[in-house]
Amino acid sequence: MIPFSALDWAVLSIFFIVLLGVVVWAFYSKEKDTTDYFLAGRNAGWLVIGASIFASNIGSEHLVGLSGAGAQSGMAMAHWELQSWIIIILGWVFAPFYWGAKVYTMPEFLERRYSSKSRTFLSVISLISYVLTKVSVTVYAGGVVLKTVLGIESIYGIDFFWIAAMSLVLITGLYTVAGGMKAILVTSVIQTPILIIGSLVILFVGLDKVGGMAELERINADRMSLMRPMDDPEFPWLGVVFGSIIIGFWYWCTDQYIVQRVLSAKGIQAARRGTIFAGYLKLLPVFIFLFPGMIAYALHTQGAINLESADQAFATLVNELLPSGVKGIVIGGLIAALMSSLASLFNSSATLFTIDFYKKYKPQSSEEHLVKIGRYATVAVVALGILWIPVMQMIADVLYEYLQLVQSLIAPGIAAVFLLGVFSSRITPTAGFVGLVAGFVLGMLRLVLTVFQDGLTEGSIWYALVDMNWLYYCSALFIVIVMLVIGVSFFTRPASKEQIAGLTYGSISKEQRAEIKAGIDKWDYIHTAIIIGITIFIYIRFF
Repeated sequence: MIPFSALDWAVLSIFFIVLLGVVVWAFYSKEKDTTDYFLAGRNAGWLVIGASIFASNIGSEHLVGLSGAGAQSGMAMAHWELQSWIIIILGWVFAPFYWGAKVYTMPEFLERRYSSKSRTFLSVISLISYVLTKVSVTVYAGGVVLKTVLGIESIYGIDFFWIAAMSLVLITGLYTVAGGMKAILVTSVIQTPILIIGSLVILFVGLDKVGGMAELERINADRMSLMRPMDDPEFPWLGVVFGSIIIGFWYWCTDQYIVQRVLSAKGIQAARRGTIFAGYLKLLPVFIFLFPGMIAYALHTQGAINLESADQAFATLVNELLPSGVKGIVIGGLIAALMSSLASLFNSSATLFTIDFYKKYKPQSSEEHLVKIGRYATVAVVALGILWIPVMQMIADVLYEYLQLVQSLIAPGIAAVFLLGVFSSRITPTAGFVGLVAGFVLGMLRLVLTVFQDGLTEGSIWYALVDMNWLYYCSALFIVIVMLVIGVSFFTRPASKEQIAGLTYGSISKEQRAEIKAGIDKWDYIHTAIIIGITIFIYIRFF
């Protein structure tokens, strides 16, 4: 192991000084209203939107989990990272509806399309899932990776895991509370290149150490294929294809956490081009996070390193392979990714609470008061995330698979309701609400049954629900909710034309269509084709 040197600490110090400058700037750049605080004044350009989407996405599930998945199962989880084309769908298909409706949140969009009940239900689901999964998992993994990389067991008798986790939360919470979305967008532009450069260093150093790409593929020969047999117990190709698309659509096109960056755009053109830029960046994680996991597995097989657990793959490579100074850059990238992910979660959670709950029940509140409530809400989310960390220490061994498993139970109902609601004016408000509730209940039923799986009778319907492959369950749940929503729509009253005007494809006005088309040029088509072409090439290469 190469020790963490004074040069490494100096590099990290520079990183934090720059971050401190952003915090000070954000603190004195006062927000006039909720649009400024939550959506950066709706004035963001394509560069900061794309960088923020990518930086928000790259959190602990990649630094710890995706590398761990690469070490444990090879290319199996790469499908979730080859979804640049779904990000492009956000920009080309859904952003015009979201941005044109001038909404702050995804639940607010559902209220416009369906009903206030749908808005409230989705807000509750989103807030609970953010606190119990995304926030706490990111903090937990951040503490683990920093303890491993820095090699510090304890300070003054306190486990360094807790010191690292708490510091991560408090520093991130500081600039999120101070500057809102504006601070997040600016820091994302700083953090994204640091993260990419640091991860590329790991990739190239690791490949050289293992003996090149050919040797990596030889050692991982039975784990390099994207398409596993139909009888594969974890990743059957049919389940992976449909399941990953459902989860991906929910995450990239309907989740507040990601879509809030698009809502901050200064126009539909900036929103679309921001997603195209994010699409290019999203082609990287397979190579800069999953490949290092396979490299760690190969080096462990060769006896060059000792890999104690899959989720320590990335941190172990940093510890064992990088020279002084370079290690500091990579750790800066690690911290940048963790903080950017956390900041986005804090801000999205505060937005949901302030706009979908507080403002709804206290509509007379001033804009200045709502910004203050948003800051209080951010602090509350920070506190809840910290309190949940002990529970997260009991999660599955491979973090990325655990998160995808939980998301596979949340995604189908929400994805079905959004898809049908945008593409069909005939889907009724009652059907939308029923679809959301049914999707959540059936998803949580599987989760609860999994906890008590040992007590279930083999051959019973309850046992069959748990025994079904998780990706097949996700796909089946999506189909059931689609059929349910369509069926309920036949027997319930549709929304009025006035209510859904501009919110479905059939109700877009001539003016809206003209605004959407006016910002499109040939380069939008060319870049979109390039991203899709690269994605297809990767699938062919690792089929």
